[in-house]
Amino acid sequence: MFLKPASHRRTASPVLTLIAAACLLIGAAAEARKVTWEDIVNDDKTTGDVLSYGMGMKAQRHSPLKKINKDNVANIVPAWSFSFGGEKQRGQEGQALVHDGVAYITASYSRVFAVDVRTGKRLWEYEARLPDDIRPCCDVVNRGAAIYGNKLFVGTLDAGIIALDKDTGKLIWKERFADHKVGYTMTGAPFVVKDQKTGRVLLIHGSSGDEFGVVGWLFARDPETGEEVWARPFVEGHKGRLNGKDGSYTGDPKAPSWPRDKDGKLVEAWSHGGGAPWQTASFDVETNTIVIGAGNPAPWNTWKRTKEGDDPRNWDSLFTSGQAYVDASNGELKGFYQHTPNDAWDFSGNNSIVLFEYKDKNGKLVKAGAHADRNGFFYVTDRTKLATGSGYPNKPTSLIGAWPFVDGITWAKSIDLKTGRPVETGNRPPQPKDGQEKGETVFVSPPFLGGTNWHPMSYSPDTGLFYIPANHWAMDYWTEHLTYKPGSAYLGQGFRIKRLFDDHVGILRAIDPKTGKIAWEHKETFPLWAGTLTTAGNLVFTGTTDGYVKAFDAKTGKELWKFQTGSGIVSVPVTWETDGEQYIGVSSGFGGAVPLWGGDMAALTKQVTQGGSFWAFKLPKARK
Repeated sequence: MFLKPASHRRTASPVLTLIAAACLLIGAAAEARKVTWEDIVNDDKTTGDVLSYGMGMKAQRHSPLKKINKDNVANIVPAWSFSFGGEKQRGQEGQALVHDGVAYITASYSRVFAVDVRTGKRLWEYEARLPDDIRPCCDVVNRGAAIYGNKLFVGTLDAGIIALDKDTGKLIWKERFADHKVGYTMTGAPFVVKDQKTGRVLLIHGSSGDEFGVVGWLFARDPETGEEVWARPFVEGHKGRLNGKDGSYTGDPKAPSWPRDKDGKLVEAWSHGGGAPWQTASFDVETNTIVIGAGNPAPWNTWKRTKEGDDPRNWDSLFTSGQAYVDASNGELKGFYQHTPNDAWDFSGNNSIVLFEYKDKNGKLVKAGAHADRNGFFYVTDRTKLATGSGYPNKPTSLIGAWPFVDGITWAKSIDLKTGRPVETGNRPPQPKDGQEKGETVFVSPPFLGGTNWHPMSYSPDTGLFYIPANHWAMDYWTEHLTYKPGSAYLGQGFRIKRLFDDHVGILRAIDPKTGKIAWEHKETFPLWAGTLTTAGNLVFTGTTDGYVKAFDAKTGKELWKFQTGSGIVSVPVTWETDGEQYIGVSSGFGGAVPLWGGDMAALTKQVTQGGSFWAFKLPKARK
């Protein structure tokens, strides 16, 4: 509506006045529906929304909802399902967000859907225009979005991140952070934090691409414009950025944990060293610290990151395969704990670091971090020591405990609590002998796919247990010659995934973080590649490769309910409340790394059908 100048304007009619007032009210309501930092920081306490990957700053994936509980979960039924459509039915690994009655769901090939949570009706969709030469190592997946203000933030497979209008799906801005042609990409969900020193809200995300020999970076952006605030590389001796200018080096600028050649120059691998923080962070609000896993070093071949003639255990390839503690204000690395020094097995360190508290035997409150690593060990650390500048090497007191959470580990006997380092068994693959194309094969468990992988565990403050979606498997493993070529795989290793046991591969385990004891377990024939969710209803939810979404008693592990979705579930379940009803939501659609890299597991999972859909479940309404 255009208004005439005041000297020519007529008096508005009562009807027009009412319409104008209504428009103002609608505008005010729309303004009120913006997502605030207060909404996000309280995500773990509220029930109507899911506003962050991890369902809270601490990434515990626990909901206080209990309308669906162990006594009635057997009665839940599908409320609706939504198909992602098209032929792009691969690797649906996303975790949905929910706000103001709308579910925001990401799908393969960098697609985004907004869906009405009451009906499953599509409200809008966005599909990124991807080039033909994208190079995702482990399927065309997207693991989720972030939300703040009126914007939804999503990573794209061409090494970009976009902001969409959450109400319309319209593109607001897009930033490319690296060259996708050399292997950079983005598969993880971004994360919103607030710098407690300046009060500035930041959008945090990492890069992917270790398998192509790129240097991993963590970025902080202005969510309004997409402009970079700071950037932190995770390979020692590389320089970061702050406010558009060169910042500090990561660790020692001379990179003492990476070897030099006979001429004193850093080895080739240092320039392509990996360490990508490709999963999603946690945030310690009290210490203003971003807590995130650092990826595997590149190449996989440990001898290319070891001084010639030396023992590879004397080199660490920092800052890779561990958990990093980063100052939200400037991107400085405050602390680091390395799970697998000079990682030879692609054990990475990207699995979520879950922040939690417990009382020790003396009644003292311990502020801890828990991490189930691909290397097969479950770590509990004192996050306050790491988050306040312990640096590297870590103070011994930062590591509280480390226990196996899977069986059959071959590469290490244990973790030394005094040094924090693994007690290795000598299971590193040897170099090829002169004239040979590959080295001697060794049998390794867990394999590079890990005791667990990206799929996140959950924690229940009610039971005090962590719920780890794990796998029992192994690999034949051998070294190969390699030369770096931009855009090509940079591994130097050959492998084949093998069975470890005849009766199962997947193993869902509940573990006590005080003792490392397994409280209960549940076996699955197929690999587990989905995350877990806990609720105050004494429930644990997860999905299986053969298509079931399942609910378990959180205390005993008894299977209480399951539903067949038609394709393998490799995503992360969430729960929310709308109109007084509790919903459980999960994406279905098999894919990810297992069918691409899985060896014997790839053959096992050929029988799983493709798909691409989101399912919502709730209790049926009582008849009047």
